[in-house]
Amino acid sequence: MTKFSVSGMTCAACSAHVEKAVAAVPGVESVSVSLLTNSMNVDFVSPASAEAICAAVDKAGYNASPDTKDVRSADAASKRASLEDTETPQLVKRLIASLVLLVPLMYVSMGHMMWKWPVPLAVHGNPASIALYEMLLALSVMLINRRFFTSGFKSFVHGAPNMDTLVALGSGASFAYSTAVLFSMTFAMASGDMKSAHAYLHDLYFESSAMILSLITVGKTLESYSKGKTTNAIKSLMDLAPEKAHVVRDGKEVTIPASEVKVGDVFIVRPGERIPVDGRVSEGASAVNESALTGESLPVDKARGSEVSAATLNQNGFLTCRATRVGSDTSLSKIIDMVENAAATKAPAAKLADKVSGIFVPAVIVLAFGTGIVWLGTGAEFGFALARAVSVLVISCPCALGLATPVAIMVGSGLGAKHGILFKTAAALEACGKTDVVVLDKTGTLTEGKPRVTDIYADESEEKLLKIAASLEAKSEHPLSRAVMEAVVERRISYESSDDFTALPGFGVRGTVRGKSAFGGNAALMEEHHVLSASLKERGEAFAEEGKTPLYFAEDGKALGIIAVADVAKSDSAEAVRALHDEGIAVVMLTGDNRRTARAVAKTVGIRSVVSDVLPDGKDEVVSRLQTYGRVAMVGDGINDAPALTRADIGIAIGAGTDVALDAADVVLMKSTLSDVRAAVNLSRGVLTNIKENLFWAFCYNVIGIPVAAGALFPAFGIALNPMLGAAAMSLSSFCVVTNALRLNLFDIYKKRKIKKRPVELPDEAFTADGKAANTSSLTADGVANKDITEEPKMTKTITIDGMMCDHCRQHVEKALSSIDGVTKADVSLKDKNAVVTLSKDVDEKTLSDAVSEAGYTPLGVR
Repeated sequence: MTKFSVSGMTCAACSAHVEKAVAAVPGVESVSVSLLTNSMNVDFVSPASAEAICAAVDKAGYNASPDTKDVRSADAASKRASLEDTETPQLVKRLIASLVLLVPLMYVSMGHMMWKWPVPLAVHGNPASIALYEMLLALSVMLINRRFFTSGFKSFVHGAPNMDTLVALGSGASFAYSTAVLFSMTFAMASGDMKSAHAYLHDLYFESSAMILSLITVGKTLESYSKGKTTNAIKSLMDLAPEKAHVVRDGKEVTIPASEVKVGDVFIVRPGERIPVDGRVSEGASAVNESALTGESLPVDKARGSEVSAATLNQNGFLTCRATRVGSDTSLSKIIDMVENAAATKAPAAKLADKVSGIFVPAVIVLAFGTGIVWLGTGAEFGFALARAVSVLVISCPCALGLATPVAIMVGSGLGAKHGILFKTAAALEACGKTDVVVLDKTGTLTEGKPRVTDIYADESEEKLLKIAASLEAKSEHPLSRAVMEAVVERRISYESSDDFTALPGFGVRGTVRGKSAFGGNAALMEEHHVLSASLKERGEAFAEEGKTPLYFAEDGKALGIIAVADVAKSDSAEAVRALHDEGIAVVMLTGDNRRTARAVAKTVGIRSVVSDVLPDGKDEVVSRLQTYGRVAMVGDGINDAPALTRADIGIAIGAGTDVALDAADVVLMKSTLSDVRAAVNLSRGVLTNIKENLFWAFCYNVIGIPVAAGALFPAFGIALNPMLGAAAMSLSSFCVVTNALRLNLFDIYKKRKIKKRPVELPDEAFTADGKAANTSSLTADGVANKDITEEPKMTKTITIDGMMCDHCRQHVEKALSSIDGVTKADVSLKDKNAVVTLSKDVDEKTLSDAVSEAGYTPLGVR
């Protein structure tokens, strides 16, 4: 997809003509033109080229060039400058000059003629002088606003009349008719018929030609000002990037432009300064405010090894960092690109408006001409018929139609970016609000993605249990050991280092603490040392049923208690699930984890439909099946979620996830909180409502306004629309659409909203792919249903494995085996210390054994 800058477009008819011209170039596969951003995205292959595309745009009467600007280095300033509103100041100058001339023109044409206001003696009683005075002022206003005529007639010549064509025809026709009346007036005066000459003054429309241009300029000025506001979100993001960076060169600190920082450079960030580029902390510690990128107001602690992002604020520490991403590769640049791309693409809702806009102006020109002919045919005076035709021309507004969707998309995507919700395309922003089913991955999406201590059960002293546990686990690298150590640090418990530390693969750890033998691990280790009581075993099994891993500890031949560890649900997960259900969206958990753990997490967060033990390709199939029951949004953060994210109608990636997941997704949540899924849906629904309001106004305005302007009410009610009023209405129509879109900035995306829509009912068949067997249970007493997808067995092999001791070990082995080509499913059992793999084709024993060995465990045999 290549982006082009397009100039010369003034309305939706222009963008439709450009789109049509580029689409006709051989090799162009798709094209999307944005009137709001004056840009064009083109997907093309040979024989099409950038030069051929630009030539097609030039031939259509506009100008185009490849958009080479990016946020990288020196182009940052030009990128920022390109977003500045340069059109509004020019329009203001034109408007002021027009009004300065319009006032004396209206004074004579309306004030003197209708209310007998005094005029200079030089023109008093001389109709030709008054007419000439009006013509000169009107001609001056036309020269000031000559852009309407140059653009309008240029597009007319190229066979693509636009809004400027309508304005130019309306104003020009009024001026031409008035000029003809002026000549008739002079002929009457030359023949001595002063009565007829004075009567001709009432047939002049010079003031209409000037007023039309001035009022349209008023509308254009308001519209341009409002459109300029729609890019405020992008401009505020760009303003966050610091201009200078302090880098270390040859052992000395040097201040250079941030654009000159290169990958690998060491840079320094002092308290109160913004970080210039993405990097990794090499020295120091601080709290960094990342609200500019994520919308999260609480600062994040950073220490050695922590990742930092450009434009975030270092609050209280001195940091030395090494640059990892610069220029257009930084997180800030990618966010800006996403917001811009969303605005530059087209939403499906815009298609109807685009089709109408493409034929709108020619249809209005024909209608205006027909209106004049019909009124003349009814015996109306030429001046009256001309006024009706001009009114039709100037009241018609294709701009309102063309702006209805893109301005709402631009404001909505900018609002989302402020809260850390990024929509990659306009279609994604529109589709998100139509979601019927949200499918949630478990690990890292519903849960925190890392083990934490959830429960402590001590036979005697909880502090003693934690001290012994810390002494043993301090020397272990196992993920569960780190969870125990984090709990000890949080409670500020001191402990002694253990001696004679030994890791017991598949069981736990052993060591000597204060001269006493101590050990910790699974129930099998406790039973081997005959220290596991019935009550302690029962408590451990209860923890296991809740999806937690029980770690038993003992000292000097006596059990001390259990520390339960689990990947716990995020604090906002339950509330987010409840809110999605309240808003009429069905929620499904889809995970590769085992049934017991999945059910435990589902119960905690209130999810009633759970599909567990599913491999990555299985996730893809489940999502595909669910799509027959409604629009599906898949939320995930891992590599194994990428196929399902791509398959879903909307893929939503948690920001802290992998690059693969972020690339596959349509929506990115920077804060990694599930509540932002609901916020994204709410924002999309708000934008959809706003688009519907804009389109309703744009269509109704034209459907009602054009017949009234044509004189439809005159026969019955004697109401005829003055062309000046028609111009005023046209000038306000686009302004109303843009202003309505700007109301989205006041939209609260986190507000709870009750939707009068029940979540879609998902039968058991929704969780079963073709050719697969489903083992589906009914709702249990705890309100959780479990729906498992299992492959029909074709060939199985069992691998005996040594070294596994917890659920994380099991998942590691399962992931390693599942990645082998030909393995469709891997069931790993801690109790039996083996893995049963289901094969779609024969896989040799060495391949299976090597996968287990590379995962860090010992294969004892394959059968």
